[in-house]
Amino acid sequence: MDIGMLWFDNDPKADLGEKIQKAAAYYRQKYGKTPDICFIHPTMLPKNGTESAQLRSPLAGVEIRPSKRVLPNYFWIGVNRQAGEG
Repeated sequence: MDIGMLWFDNDPKADLGEKIQKAAAYYRQKYGKTPDICFIHPTMLPKNGTESAQLRSPLAGVEIRPSKRVLPNYFWIGVNRQAGEG
């Protein structure tokens, strides 16, 4: 992904899936495209096994990838540019 939207959400009552769904809905509304990738800080990844399994399959069609370049509570969400696209 070369270009994306930076989203901030520190709501302690919402789980990771809800936060990503909100960011994805806003992205769709604003840009008219459905995001398919989201980078989050590694510390935001769930600790228990059930949520980890849920992350392996995309939430709301969005692939989740950890990145230390993204600060905690921030989501860098957008459309993944496929290899070979120019």
